[in-house]
Amino acid sequence: MAKQIEIMRQPRIKILSILETFSLDQLNIIPAGFNNNILWNLGHMIAAQQGVCYKRAGLDTWVSDSFFQAYKPDTKPEGYISEEQFDEIKELLMTSLDQLETDLHAGIFTNYPAWTTRYGAEIRDINDAIAFLPFHEGLHVGYIMGLRKLV
Repeated sequence: MAKQIEIMRQPRIKILSILETFSLDQLNIIPAGFNNNILWNLGHMIAAQQGVCYKRAGLDTWVSDSFFQAYKPDTKPEGYISEEQFDEIKELLMTSLDQLETDLHAGIFTNYPAWTTRYGAEIRDINDAIAFLPFHEGLHVGYIMGLRKLV
């Protein structure tokens, strides 16, 4: 599992590095034809990880409920994402993976029911869930890379 978490960690570090040259206003732009922005995609990657790993296992998310509700699937930005909120996203991009790794080693994901993702992937346990996350995050990194050309 450490390898899969590292596979998620490196693109998160890289995307933050790429975004350092953008202003907060640029990161908040929702281009025509899109329903979200770069910052929402970053927050969604965290919320999706929390939902797939923790909520599906019947556990509380490690992030606040307000954060999860703002970025969970089928949401969109409801207003300007502040510098403070962006700082929280940047921190959570790394600490959420650290916590996931800690919780995996602690064995807390014992009650994980099988389910099928909207992409057709069958998830039977936490190991499958973690194997699925790089695919999901890759989609959103792709969106971010496209959005950055439009802002």
